[in-house]
Amino acid sequence: MTILDDILQHKRTEVAAAQRRTALGELEAAARSQPPARGFAAALRASAGAAAPRLIAEIKKVSPAKGALNTGMDVRAMATLYEAAGASAISVLTDERFFAGSLDDLRAVRATVSIPVLRKDFVISPYQLVEARAAGADAALLIVDGLASPLADPTDFDRQVEPGEPDLGVAYTRLRELLAYAREIGLDCLVETHDEAELDVAIEAQAEVIGLNNRNLRTFETTLAVTERLAGRVTKLATLVSESGIYTAEDVRRVRAAGAHAILVGSSIVSAEDPAAKIRELIG
Repeated sequence: MTILDDILQHKRTEVAAAQRRTALGELEAAARSQPPARGFAAALRASAGAAAPRLIAEIKKVSPAKGALNTGMDVRAMATLYEAAGASAISVLTDERFFAGSLDDLRAVRATVSIPVLRKDFVISPYQLVEARAAGADAALLIVDGLASPLADPTDFDRQVEPGEPDLGVAYTRLRELLAYAREIGLDCLVETHDEAELDVAIEAQAEVIGLNNRNLRTFETTLAVTERLAGRVTKLATLVSESGIYTAEDVRRVRAAGAHAILVGSSIVSAEDPAAKIRELIG
């Protein structure tokens, strides 16, 4: 079992429990009552001609790779700081067991700032997308590697499923379905990839915003070479986000030179003594 397998296994249990608590139709009604979504994709596209990349600053209390980062964080205060310092969007970890996040954190952030808010979680079901929109999210993360797992089978979350080899053909089908549903409910998506094969899935699925995760979710090995190697393969029709392993202005220069329009940064900001200064260092 990899770390990703552990997370997806628990996510099945979590989604099954949520579905028993609140029917999909009830959530869809709550989603329809939300104010119009703020354009996450549009906020990142605006960076195409800029010298500095757009920043998606992350609300991240705990990391399985690094342990506790900022467990006592006031998410409203941090979100306010992020926006004032120049972030273009905010990513909120909503996974409780592994990242100490919650949908309540997302609701609090969305009510505090005027920039788009991304739900960052391990989405394996349309239910989680409408759950995100009902909580106020403007966008959600979709991870190709996660969708390729047998554990992402959405047919019956109460059924016991064992980990197995990833199937990118299955991931493509699931990704297309989730992207279509997200469009129906007015939610943008950041489609995360880590290697050539996963990137091809995102491109074929016509993802509008594609993430290159410099961290391998199965081993947690991190290298900016992922963005440097793969950025040139991304179609000009998509907005490219470099994720993870970005700590310094030199790191930003590297991924920007490779072609990234935006960066997603969490650990180095939330653990900084002065998060606003760290943001200014990263985006100038």
